[in-house]
Amino acid sequence: MVYDCGACMVKYVLCAFNFIIFIAGTIVLGIGVWLLVDKSSFIGLSKVVPVDEIQGLAQPGIIDQASYILIAIGGCMFLVSFLGYCGALRESQCMLTTYGILLIVILALEIAAGVLATIYKSKAQEETKNVLKTSLEKYYNSTGSDPVSIAWDQLQMNLKCCGVDNYNDYKQNSAWASTGKTVPESCCVLDDDKRPLVSSCTSDPNEVNSYYLKGCYDAIINWIMKNLNIIIMTVGVLALVEVLGVLFSFCLTKSINGYSGK
Repeated sequence: MVYDCGACMVKYVLCAFNFIIFIAGTIVLGIGVWLLVDKSSFIGLSKVVPVDEIQGLAQPGIIDQASYILIAIGGCMFLVSFLGYCGALRESQCMLTTYGILLIVILALEIAAGVLATIYKSKAQEETKNVLKTSLEKYYNSTGSDPVSIAWDQLQMNLKCCGVDNYNDYKQNSAWASTGKTVPESCCVLDDDKRPLVSSCTSDPNEVNSYYLKGCYDAIINWIMKNLNIIIMTVGVLALVEVLGVLFSFCLTKSINGYSGK
């Protein structure tokens, strides 16, 4: 046992924090597995919940992709927090060291991503636009039943925008051009039932009945800038927690090693 008062405090702080993350990770992992093996239950449940966004996402393709993402995130949270919790509780140097190293790797990847995004800002913006345009031009369709189309419709409805730069992006989509429409309904000014206020909007959009000149890329940037303080605070808190996790894990490991050597 570690009898040093400071080490005891570090031990129980690590236990408490990682126990919370462990529970959260287990829930996320469980939801991911549930969606993967029993998506029909979620689809049925979504029909009961009167939320358009949830009903729009209740498509088999989107559910499959969401389940894989949730399993990956939940699995990572589960593994890292398990090592931190059990390592602190059992005072295992091996588990605590592994936990600390994993946190360092995660923190290093986050820092590297931030540095690269800053250095190659213009390139990153260009590539982001290219990815968005490719998804819109090649995969968007009028049925709105696939993940890409649903994602674009939700984005355009929520941010009140149209296309990447503007409605002209839809002209590059041959499948969409064959419908005879200029813009999809999600580019229009909508009523409470998510239907165009002006029925002619899809074929004859203007600045009154639609957002056809407002690109979604600029809308996303504006949303990020508007919420920049919250984003910075969230990233800062996450980084601080990870740094404290690394320090606490290695401090406790050192204390255990020092006590064992006596």
